[in-house]
Amino acid sequence: MDRGDDEGIWQYAKQKGFTIVSKDADFIHRSFLHGFPPKVIYLALGNCPTRAVEQTLRDNLDLILEFQASEEKSCLTLPPTMR
Repeated sequence: MDRGDDEGIWQYAKQKGFTIVSKDADFIHRSFLHGFPPKVIYLALGNCPTRAVEQTLRDNLDLILEFQASEEKSCLTLPPTMR
């Protein structure tokens, strides 16, 4: 799905019950307009290496699991991990 358009990715995630994890703020805007599902995790990291994305996700695992379990929350923004 790395080459799909936003609408295609949105519909695929919605149909499969997936959460979208992206550095693209467009998905946050789409969530505000259309609600959820799917849920969106926005990585506010800017241009960074893949290891920084991985570390941010690992460092926020508990927060991500809590977000996934919530029936009320549709978006989660994760800032860069400070190391």
